[in-house]
Amino acid sequence: MKFGPVPVGKAEGAILAHSAKLPEGRLAKGHVISLADIAALQGAGFSEVIVARLEPGDLLEDEAASRIAAAIDRDHLTFSKAATGRINIHSAVDGLFVASRAVIDRLNRIDPAITLACLADHVPVRSGDMVATIKIIPLAVAERFVDEAAALLRAERAFRVKPFAARRVGLIATLLPTLKPSVMDKTRQNLEARLRLSSSVLVDEQRVPHDTQAVAAAILKGRQRFEMIIVFGASAVADADDVIPAAIRLAGGAVDHVGMPVDPGNLLVLGRVGDIPVIGAPGCARSPKENGFDWILNRILAGEWPTVHDITGLGVGGLLMEIPTRPLPRGLASSEPNGVSVVAVLLAAGRASRMGATGQHKLLAEFDGVPLVRRSAQAALGAGVQRVLAITGHRQTEIREALAGLNVIVVENAAYSTGMASSLIAGVNAAGNDADGVLVLLADMPWVSAEDLAALISAFKAGRGLTIVRAVSAGKRGNPVILPRSTFESIRHLQGDIGARHIIETCGLPVVDVDIGPAAHLDLDTPEAIIAAGGILKG
Repeated sequence: MKFGPVPVGKAEGAILAHSAKLPEGRLAKGHVISLADIAALQGAGFSEVIVARLEPGDLLEDEAASRIAAAIDRDHLTFSKAATGRINIHSAVDGLFVASRAVIDRLNRIDPAITLACLADHVPVRSGDMVATIKIIPLAVAERFVDEAAALLRAERAFRVKPFAARRVGLIATLLPTLKPSVMDKTRQNLEARLRLSSSVLVDEQRVPHDTQAVAAAILKGRQRFEMIIVFGASAVADADDVIPAAIRLAGGAVDHVGMPVDPGNLLVLGRVGDIPVIGAPGCARSPKENGFDWILNRILAGEWPTVHDITGLGVGGLLMEIPTRPLPRGLASSEPNGVSVVAVLLAAGRASRMGATGQHKLLAEFDGVPLVRRSAQAALGAGVQRVLAITGHRQTEIREALAGLNVIVVENAAYSTGMASSLIAGVNAAGNDADGVLVLLADMPWVSAEDLAALISAFKAGRGLTIVRAVSAGKRGNPVILPRSTFESIRHLQGDIGARHIIETCGLPVVDVDIGPAAHLDLDTPEAIIAAGGILKG
């Protein structure tokens, strides 16, 4: 292929390298220039254009991409039409995408003009997900390179999607006094969510004592009913002869492997009883976040059986994101609870629309001569937080004046009109990487005291900053709440006038409730409520 600028008058039959805008439209990149095009280009003031001219043995980009794509096995895949040298490949089923790095590397090294990019090996995909793309870089490529690439793909499989097969799954959960039933309930919910992609069903759960005999009996019982058994131990596996592997063997099964080089996920047990897979799940699998358990579960649901060689080969890429429920995080966890830092986020940006047409701002109402927003900030300052961030928006100048003289950092939320979520996001972003948690405090709660907030912070520190702490009254949830750093990314995806309740209820983290009395429920939204609570309307 010859490439470069030519006078417009000599461009007939050449391939346009860059699109050209004309008064009555445009000529797209890759367009073959005709005599009529030359007249239009000259009329638009073009004197030269950059073009490509094919040489013997060259193929245009779309034909080259199509030939390469035609060499790929179509099983469970769909292919887009070639356009600008690109063909996108999608999964036709829910399944596990499996790729051969060796084959794909060899193809990409045939010639720089030919590229194939795909997802990582052994990742789950849904029907319709794009899994790979073929792209021819120049406008044309030598046919011999295309033929070489196609021959390679016909001889060796570069990638495929293995469909998930639905299974009837049984859950065995062991009991110890230290394990709360609520944690076990969330574990079941998270497992059910993991199984949905394969249309598998969690048929039943057996909760049994944490001992070998009880677990073995549950496995034998489940063998008659299930196509897969998953065991969650109340205590982590510490040895190949610990309760779960010993129970598999006692039930007449075999243990293939204990442990894996994926963290979180190290403490996984893989075995079988007859042809029924039995997985001893690591404790991190109680969380919905990706961990080594997902990697093994998905392989089995896609019809694979991970060998010892497979499992021990997962170390590269096996260091995953920290799971916050781990009792001993990888980082330098403080040995003292006081090493946990909390930043207060005071939400003071809202429009207070329920105040009606009076024009008065509820946060400027005075209690004992102090504006409500200032009173709330003072409570936060007296609770021992690292710093206090006041998120402002509506009538922010007056809110700033009410906070004047306090050691408070004011953060303007320009998007306050979109709802509470934007203020939460502004607070989390301003809290910084050194915050282990944020204390989310509504600025319209006059009876939440510094002592109440200190009690919440004490509970958060006792949990080493790895739990959610929530204020309650008589068992009924309320505010404020402390959210650990592991929830920050989820908070950043919130939209509209919603808070963090959904995150609290679905993230899989332990929730510690601290009773602070009626103050947990008293927030002031109307003039009548402010007056009834002893406030004086101002502003």
